[in-house]
Amino acid sequence: MRKTNRLFGLAVVSMLWATGTLSAQGFEWPEEPENLQVLEGFSGEELAPVMRGFTRALGVRCTYCHVGEESAPLSTYDFASDDNEHKVVARTMLRMLAVINDTLSAIESIEGDGHDHARVNMWCHTCHRGRPRPMTLAEELGGIYEHDGADAALDHYEELRGRFYGRGSYDFGEASLNELGYEALGVEDYDGAVLIFRRNVERFPESGNVHDSLGEAYMLRGDRELAIESYERSLELDARNRNAEEKLRELRGG
Repeated sequence: MRKTNRLFGLAVVSMLWATGTLSAQGFEWPEEPENLQVLEGFSGEELAPVMRGFTRALGVRCTYCHVGEESAPLSTYDFASDDNEHKVVARTMLRMLAVINDTLSAIESIEGDGHDHARVNMWCHTCHRGRPRPMTLAEELGGIYEHDGADAALDHYEELRGRFYGRGSYDFGEASLNELGYEALGVEDYDGAVLIFRRNVERFPESGNVHDSLGEAYMLRGDRELAIESYERSLELDARNRNAEEKLRELRGG
């Protein structure tokens, strides 16, 4: 194992000690853990806070990366096994993180702007923020939409909103659903786009932009009167919306 990786891992340990993630779990970590590759040479005492930090950063439990039965005693787990593919991915991500932090350490401080800047570091939670896969909200919803349609994507949106709203894990602003709605328009799923933009209007009723998007979906679906209504509402909320003005002229016949 490279020295920089060793120092990086010890830095993770120190950080997790400082944030209080070493609560007792009633499990005796082995003095010399087996099959360590990225964190080679770590003792069980050093490894414990790193593993617990992973669970918090990704919002998962031990079974996400290790071979074991959920809710079973940790003493029954085969932590040395590589049969769980997520463990292989985790090693790759740790190596990537070490390279990123090595690169960041080589960047000189920018002086002359009147501010003192501590060196930036990357950690698992920098990107994951309680999620196994650090995707944007639009990306995650887009995957659901592609396989299961608009209704399923909106159900997932509400589930994620209930779990993560206010935590900084996802951007629950109007742009995320708007992006998903335009994905639906791009494949000419006008019914799906209307459903998505309607939900965005429900969430952001005072945004001229989301009413404009809903108007576009109605127009493309052939709902002329509903499109006019949406564009009119958009213009009421944003008098500078030239797109709404133009679309209203078209819909009204000039």
